[in-house]
Amino acid sequence: MELITRPAAARDIDSVLAFWGKAAEGKSITDDPVGVARLIDRDPEALIVVERDGELVGTVIAGFDGWRCSAYRLAVHPDHRRQGIAGLLLEAAERRFRELGGRRVDAMVLEVNERAQKAWEASGYHREDHWRRWVKSL
Repeated sequence: MELITRPAAARDIDSVLAFWGKAAEGKSITDDPVGVARLIDRDPEALIVVERDGELVGTVIAGFDGWRCSAYRLAVHPDHRRQGIAGLLLEAAERRFRELGGRRVDAMVLEVNERAQKAWEASGYHREDHWRRWVKSL
C-alpha cells in the first residue's frame, strides 16, 4: 500500500474533479475540465496528487507566480484521512516552493472547515487574521 506522489496530468482531470466532489469542501468556479486543464497546461507541476494502489487519495495545488506561493485544494479522501497524507502533500508543495525560490506559503482554507484548519495547523501553518480575501468573478 505504497503512496505515490506525482504531478497530475491531463489524463487525471476527470478523476481529480470526481475526487474533489467526494473529498474537498466547497466548489471553486474553476472546478471543471477547462479550469483544471488550464492549470495543468500553464504549470504542469502545480497540481500534486497522491495515489495508493492506483487510487487517488489526495491533492494539493501548489501555485507559484514568481512572487507568492499559494496552496489550494488540499484534500484527502475521507477513507484515507488521519494517515499522514495531508502532511505528505504539504511537504511536496513546500519542496516545490523552495526549489522555485518561494519564501512564504499562503493557503486558502474555508472558515467552516475546522478539520482542514487543524491539518494546516499540524503542519506548522497559522491563521493570519489581519488579511481578508477579496474576490470578483470574471
